[in-house]
Amino acid sequence: MPPGGDALSHGRGLDCWEVRKHNSSEWCHFIRSNPDCRLDGGFLDYLHGVFCVFPPRLLPLAVTLYALWLLYLFVILGVTAEKFFCPNLSAISTNLKLSHNVAGVTFLAFGNGAPDVFSAMVAFSNPRTAGLAIGAIFGAGVFVTTVVAGGIALVKPFTAASRPFLRDVIFYMVAVFLTFVVLYLGRIRLGEALGYLGLYVFYVLTMVLCTWIHRRQRGDGLAPPGPWEPEMPTDVEEPEPSGTNSGDYAEEYRPLLPSQETSLRILTTALSPLDYRKWRRKPWYWRLFKAFKVPVELVLLLTVPVVDPDKDDLNWRRPLNCLHILTSPLLCVLTLKSGAYGLYQIQGIFPVWGLVTLVASALALIIFITTSNEEPPKYHCVFAFLGFLASAMWINAAATELVNILRTLGIIFQLSNTVLGLTLLAWGNSIGDTFSDLTMARQGYPRMAFSACFGGIIFNILVGVGLGCLLQMTGSQPLVKLEPDSPLVWVLAGALGLSLVFSFVTVPAQCFQLGKAYGACLIAYYLLFLCVALLTEFRVIRFSTP
Repeated sequence: MPPGGDALSHGRGLDCWEVRKHNSSEWCHFIRSNPDCRLDGGFLDYLHGVFCVFPPRLLPLAVTLYALWLLYLFVILGVTAEKFFCPNLSAISTNLKLSHNVAGVTFLAFGNGAPDVFSAMVAFSNPRTAGLAIGAIFGAGVFVTTVVAGGIALVKPFTAASRPFLRDVIFYMVAVFLTFVVLYLGRIRLGEALGYLGLYVFYVLTMVLCTWIHRRQRGDGLAPPGPWEPEMPTDVEEPEPSGTNSGDYAEEYRPLLPSQETSLRILTTALSPLDYRKWRRKPWYWRLFKAFKVPVELVLLLTVPVVDPDKDDLNWRRPLNCLHILTSPLLCVLTLKSGAYGLYQIQGIFPVWGLVTLVASALALIIFITTSNEEPPKYHCVFAFLGFLASAMWINAAATELVNILRTLGIIFQLSNTVLGLTLLAWGNSIGDTFSDLTMARQGYPRMAFSACFGGIIFNILVGVGLGCLLQMTGSQPLVKLEPDSPLVWVLAGALGLSLVFSFVTVPAQCFQLGKAYGACLIAYYLLFLCVALLTEFRVIRFSTP
């Protein structure tokens, strides 16, 4: 059995990892005849492509193309979450009149953690890829609490917010301990899955209660933040220095006489993902990355409505929003279960996607006739829910492809799902948080960035494991098996627990004064952990598993 081979499928027949042990002329037959090599969900069969479409001598080319597609999938996840999923969640929380604290630990956390949560849900759907979810959740936890937190301390030494820090670390340690227990038992039952979600609800209630108590103590006044209160940026911006600014450009390009734009012009302007004045001011590498994102943004603009409460017109674009009435439902039925529901024939005659097209077209025509270009309708907030659903389907589809391609790369290179989860999947899903937190620290808000390190990963582990396993349970079998596919899982759990204990002890010992020495220790700890993890994967270091 290869390093880290999947113990679940081993013994039910030939393991798919065995394909590289056969002669290259037998690879395609092995993939086609082995049930363990079937990829659940997804639109592309990556195993069939690499072992049947590409000849053996072009295997490096296939791996290169797969690696580039993997990077582009991370781009799709990032763009969808940042520009479509999160804004619609913000609009929903505004319409529901939620407080900033409740919205931050619920809707905003869901928006920021959407790629991680959806990847975990997809991975938990198949016992053969459950190791990816465990590796990604634990791997991202170690990465964020060491590299990102340490980077913040290196960039901007600061005084940590004591009570929020202790609260978040304690909750996170409880979540890690709970995950360690279910891994040791090898399964998670309905009560345990609900316990994950209940613990997150308790965490939200605790945060709301702490905020309420703090406000009562300071009399709802605008007191300066104490050593335990995370600092928040104000909405007041510094006036720009004299010279040309964006307001001058707005005056220059504003028409002398008010005019009404035609629906065709509104549609073409709304579908343009480029701001040409911004394009001219940006450096070449920004333009290159933007060119890669343009196809994704264009497709998302066509299929996902976005409601922006900060704009006077709420981002109402009548022709485009009416088009969304057709494209968003079609997207949902054609991506759910990889299009199985959308292609289903009603009474063996009429496809579901055809019925959706007819109904949505009629509804879009009614909305177009009864609304105007200038003023959004009263029910415009419904488009935020439609955009939330459509963007969630995009993220789920990209996450499914991501999990399948990672499993394919694991079979090609004889790697376990766990090591792929803690490296590629964890790094890819955490890269956005890393840049945003470090940028926030450089701008003078290190406490907020440091708090975000722990608040986000609490959501990922509790909701990712809890909801991911809960959705896979059925009435006949209310449990999900979580048998570790390699000893690396225990290295991961131990490393994450040890890093949390290290911060829990050393941060109060330093009176919550976090400097460059603390940051350097955390980054050195992650490098040491990564070396031990890789040596364990390749069996240079051997551990006896429970």
